[in-house]
Amino acid sequence: MTLQRFFKHRWIDHKDVERLLPQAAVENLQALVLQSERHHSGEICICVEGGLPLSYLWKGLTARQRAVTLFGKLRVWDTEANNGVLIYLQIADRAIEIVADRGLNAHVTAAEWQSVVAALREQLKGGGCEAGLIEAVSAVDALLAEHFPLRPGTINPNELPDRVVIL
Repeated sequence: MTLQRFFKHRWIDHKDVERLLPQAAVENLQALVLQSERHHSGEICICVEGGLPLSYLWKGLTARQRAVTLFGKLRVWDTEANNGVLIYLQIADRAIEIVADRGLNAHVTAAEWQSVVAALREQLKGGGCEAGLIEAVSAVDALLAEHFPLRPGTINPNELPDRVVIL
């Protein structure tokens, strides 16, 4: 671990995330996730983190490893059809990770996931955090609706909270 990386991760925190993604944006994203889950049986979770925890920095762990850990901690894996998706954005390293459960991953190629990440990255370069996350949620929604559509007359039981997790 370099000293520069250490200080960058310790310097950037949840207050920086709140400046990047104000409360109104968080509420819009939560509403979008809720609306999205009316089209399919999947679950979408958004997590935005300023920097990696100290324990991750000491061990030299990556944003991908953090996203996989949060996928478990936030119980995104705990859906009946194994079709939960975590959209993880980590500010300090400008890392974007999408972790999908095995039910959806069986249907979606790595290239499709990379396309979602690339579109979000482009929006972030232009300063559009909210717009990028909206685009990412919409893309994940389309994939879930394609592979796990709700049958007519059924309702998605909302197995996970729709809140945006800010760490």
